[in-house]
Amino acid sequence: MNVSELVSDNLLSPAILCFALGAFAAWLRSDLKLPEQVFSALSIYLMLAIGIKGGVELAGRPLTEVAAPLAGALALGCAIPVWCYALLRRFANLSVSDAAAMAAHYGSVSAVTFAAVIALLDRQGAVYEGYMPAVLAVMEVPAIMIAIGLARVAASANQIQVVHSSGVAAAGSFTPPMLAPSAGVWSEVLSSKSIVLLVGGLLIGLLAGPTGITKVKPLFVDLFQGFLCLFLLDLGRVAASRASEFRHVGLRLAAFALLMPVIHAILGISVAYATGLSQGGALILGTLAASASYIAAPAAVRLTLSEANPGYYLTCSLAITFPFNIVLGLPLYDFMTRWLYG
Repeated sequence: MNVSELVSDNLLSPAILCFALGAFAAWLRSDLKLPEQVFSALSIYLMLAIGIKGGVELAGRPLTEVAAPLAGALALGCAIPVWCYALLRRFANLSVSDAAAMAAHYGSVSAVTFAAVIALLDRQGAVYEGYMPAVLAVMEVPAIMIAIGLARVAASANQIQVVHSSGVAAAGSFTPPMLAPSAGVWSEVLSSKSIVLLVGGLLIGLLAGPTGITKVKPLFVDLFQGFLCLFLLDLGRVAASRASEFRHVGLRLAAFALLMPVIHAILGISVAYATGLSQGGALILGTLAASASYIAAPAAVRLTLSEANPGYYLTCSLAITFPFNIVLGLPLYDFMTRWLYG
């Protein structure tokens, strides 16, 4: 398959065309909009279906088979927020809170982008490791925790500097540094809808196995692509409606939101190759590394970094990176994976 056929195959898929239709409807200022309850139900369905499918594929697999890819994914999830934070502080001149919030979003992953790449591979009839939803679950939480921890470290260092510059602190005016997220943060992130559904679905699929899941296969497997189209239809509308905020994030942040996914995809594909994943699995891991969270990360950031500007992290992740990955990123990452695997 040459490059033009590859791009055409990606861009002309029903899911991508539905995303484009939603964006076009927003441009027309159409009243097309899924009811909030329907959108919420679709998101619950997609994440539960992804988790169940991954759990079924994990059933009966030896730990040695999945240990290396899971470790590689975890390493990516821990490393990406660190250099994102450093780059944003150094070159975009963001505050500690804003840089940490952005790092949390770009270190974590998007379940919807994951669903899109799974749909692409299924349509191509490509082979990939069925336990990749477990990789998604492994990558979602650590980045959020590390980004929040970086903000805590910076805040504590500032406290110490203030105390040193002013002499002896007044009694009771200085609290010990809190370098780790609080129990409330852990609770907020781990109890978020995406984590509960993904991990819960994995356990359901793992315990039920291929035989036990047969009765619900028509709903969670056969209808998956159709429900994904409806979900992306409304997400296209949401992303396009936020496009006007592009000018507010500035050229440096816009460049970050477009370039970092490509860099992270290259790293993800390389890690997949090094840990023995198939070509399809490499495309999935590369896409996950390139994605940015806009479900779990915003919930945690809103709770712990309330001073961070949502106009930065939501616009970059949802209005820039997400549509870039869906429309242009997937064919680009597919091409890079094919080139590496020959």
